Amino acid sequence: MSIHYKLGVVFAAIAFSSVSFAQTPDVKPERIRGDIVSFKGEMLTVHRNSGDTVSIDVKPDVGVSAFKAAKLADAKVGSYVGTPALTGSDGKLTATSMIVFPEAARGTAEGHFAYDFGPNSTMTNANVVSVVTATSGRELNLSYKGGSSTVTVPTNVPVVTPVPVSKADLIAGKKVFAVVTPGANGVYDAHVLFVEKDGVVPQF
Repeated sequence: MSIHYKLGVVFAAIAFSSVSFAQTPDVKPERIRGDIVSFKGEMLTVHRNSGDTVSIDVKPDVGVSAFKAAKLADAKVGSYVGTPALTGSDGKLTATSMIVFPEAARGTAEGHFAYDFGPNSTMTNANVVSVVTATSGRELNLSYKGGSSTVTVPTNVPVVTPVPVSKADLIAGKKVFAVVTPGANGVYDAHVLFVEKDGVVPQF
């Protein structure tokens, strides 16, 4: 397993976590989603989905990851998955996408917490305890430290698994998902980078 892949696994914990970095308790990580404008030296310029353009400092030790397509059937009993989801009026969770983590990433950001896809959005990183197959998708019973959740994963949502890539993949026009902290002079410091590759867009 490559060093970059190990870093990607570690950083994924931050990407899908709702807590601050331990070494900077007063600075909470932010998530940036958008399109790459340019990448020169260490500076990544991104046009955010919110409409503004920001600069992100990508230090040499920051790894870059992408996602490759997986199958809904890959989420089996015993798998470790991540499911961003929306809570319906009936209180039930419906996934908007799903990550099937490799075994090396088991335990990554384990838990169930609020996410930033809207007021009713959550992220659950957990072990698959049971799977019920239906015509519209699969119902996953998930278990994590401190609780459990049941999430319906429709057949039409993206299912992916993380893979390591390089900074050469930070190409203008590609979609990017970054976890950052505010740095000096309005520039953000990158901690996590997922970039579009082979047509698979990071939708998290």
